[in-house]
Amino acid sequence: MPNRFPGALSQDWEPVVLHKSKPKAQDLRDPKAVNKAIRSGAPVQTVKKFDAGSNKKTAPIVNARKLEEGTEPAALDKVSTEVRQLIQKARLERKLSQAELAKQINERPQVVQEYESGKAVPNQMVLAKMEKVLGVKLRGKISKS
Repeated sequence: MPNRFPGALSQDWEPVVLHKSKPKAQDLRDPKAVNKAIRSGAPVQTVKKFDAGSNKKTAPIVNARKLEEGTEPAALDKVSTEVRQLIQKARLERKLSQAELAKQINERPQVVQEYESGKAVPNQMVLAKMEKVLGVKLRGKISKS
């Protein structure tokens, strides 16, 4: 039978050292691990976090809210009474319902209703469509309430 390993066979007897991996940060915060370290006499560091565990509102948030309210406009401009009366008058002269006008300008009937009631925020595109269909100038008549 032929020898599979040419030459002399020798064994490698060098020591192999296995090291434990470092504990993860999450494992170090585990209460069991902290108690074990305290019992064994290892140094344990405790750090109190600022406002940890408190659920109270502080003054800077209130001040930030006041600042935010002061910079934003309180209410957006609405359609003026002149414009809404012009829309209504021109629509009735053409014998159109709100739904028919909405269909012709490719908007929802609710949009026309809001413009006629004065609740809508003026949109130049919608006003331009209404001007085309109704044949009335509306965009120069928007006043700020």
